[in-house]
Amino acid sequence: MEDKIKSLLDKKDILLVLLIVLVGVTSFGLGRLSVSPADKSPVKITYPARESGEVAEPSLSGKSAAAAATAAAKGGQAAADTSGKVVASKSGSKYHFPWCSGALRISQKNKIWFDSPAAAEAAGYDKASNCKGL
Repeated sequence: MEDKIKSLLDKKDILLVLLIVLVGVTSFGLGRLSVSPADKSPVKITYPARESGEVAEPSLSGKSAAAAATAAAKGGQAAADTSGKVVASKSGSKYHFPWCSGALRISQKNKIWFDSPAAAEAAGYDKASNCKGL
């Protein structure tokens, strides 16, 4: 057993690689722990009105719009709010939240806006199954 330990200590290349990996993993873990959740600002979704009275695409405000969209896609607070406006296509049968992938694929001229999911259902539209929070 003693000979095996001595043979490993003689192989300095292996020890150097293990040391570099250990330092890298430790640095990554400490970096992740140093980020405080209190540093993140809340996501706000605003719906700017157009001259025609139709509501435009929502805009996300906060430190990172991409992070906010990811949080909404994972079922975050923005996705849980079902009292907001929803959008559907004139030729489709499903309604979506404006930030859902299905809503982003609808062209502007084919979008129909509803004040709530209940209004969309009253007009004959069904929930989109791939839109979190519906």
